[in-house]
Order: sequence, then structure tokens, then C-alpha cells
Amino acid sequence: MFGSPIGWLIPATLTIVSLGLNMQSAKAQSNYNNYTFSADYNTFVTIDPTFRPDLGIVRATIKGESTKSAPYGLDLFLSNTYGKLEPIENPSINKYTFNSDPSVFGLEGELAFSDRYYGGANELFGKASDSAEINFAEGIIKGGGTITISGGIGLFQNATGTITFTQQDKLNPPGTPSQGLAKLNFTLQTAQEVPEPTATTSLIFVGLIGASLVISRRYKKSSLSSIID
Repeated sequence: MFGSPIGWLIPATLTIVSLGLNMQSAKAQSNYNNYTFSADYNTFVTIDPTFRPDLGIVRATIKGESTKSAPYGLDLFLSNTYGKLEPIENPSINKYTFNSDPSVFGLEGELAFSDRYYGGANELFGKASDSAEINFAEGIIKGGGTITISGGIGLFQNATGTITFTQQDKLNPPGTPSQGLAKLNFTLQTAQEVPEPTATTSLIFVGLIGASLVISRRYKKSSLSSIID
């Protein structure tokens, strides 16, 4: 069959289609920019136990300053959140569940908080969900959790992903920020613009169509000549 004048079009077409599929596959794999990095921050924690003592809910504010220049200029962070006291099993330890969404704790009419990571042209925004325990006997606050990223500025415009962290602070007297260290691991992605088809690709397809028309006409003339002869 491939010996006919038009037979070469079949493997040629399959080749072009295959190339097209490979190009689409390559585009699908490169539709996102991925960012994975870590940073350590000196932390300053303020807990307000007078927020809703009737419900066992506190307000917490955590500020962070990177111990050295953080990737992409994210040298600072600010986190505001609510914390609910869990049932006490050990009188010397208070365990809290924290979340930036007040509805998680049944609070109505309260502001929904968020986390901000900043310091330069790039910023990240997210929602915190974590837990911590205050050990009065040892004088420390220890915790960790996840921040779900929901956007940003600069390189991180429309970013998605997560930040996982662990944190330990030295417990200071009420009214004085407790200080410590947080270790953050960032896993982020941003959408990448898909390039338009190039002029070269368009010319290949146009050329293939033109060649098929020419060969088709010649084939018809050849067939007609054979019938006449």
C-alpha cells in the first residue's frame, strides 16, 4: 500500500501527529513553576487569654524574622490565629488547636485571619491550621502544623501549595512575647503561561496539507490516464 503515490502521506501524517502529541505532553508537564525550599525564623509569640475565656478560646499573634536571608526575599512573616483549649489531662500542660478561621470554633462575627510572608517584591498569603502545647513546668511552647497557601504577589501571584512548620518558644510572662525558632518548609506552585503555537509549527501543517493536495491531484490524473490508456 505504501508504494502508491499517496501512501507516503500516512506515515508522514502519523509522524506529525506523534510530534504534536509529544509537544502537548511537554506543555502539560511545564504548565507549572514549582518552588521547594526551607527557611528558619526567629519567632515572637503573643497569646491573649482574655479573648473568650468563657469558651476557652485565645488569640495568638506570631511574628517571624528569618535567621538569614530567606529565599525569594521572604524574610518576614505575620500570623494571626485563634486557639481553642483542649481538655486538660495534665495540669502543667495546656494543649491548643489553632486555626485562622473563626467558624472552626463556632465563633460568629469574628474576623477571619490569614498568614503573610513578605519582605520584598514577593509575598505569600495563606491560612493556618496547627496545634501547640504550653508546658508551664518546662517553660516552653511547642507546636507545628500547616499553612495552606492561597495566593501571593510577584513570583507567587496566584500561588498554591503548603508550608509545614515546627516551632518551639521559651515561655515568657504574660504581656511579654515568647521568643523561639520556627522551621518552615515551602512547597509551592504557580501557573505558567502556555506558549502559543510557533510560526514554524503552523508552516509544517500548512505545507503538509498543500503537499497532500498536490499529490492527490497527480494521483487522480495518473489514475485517469491509466483508464484512458
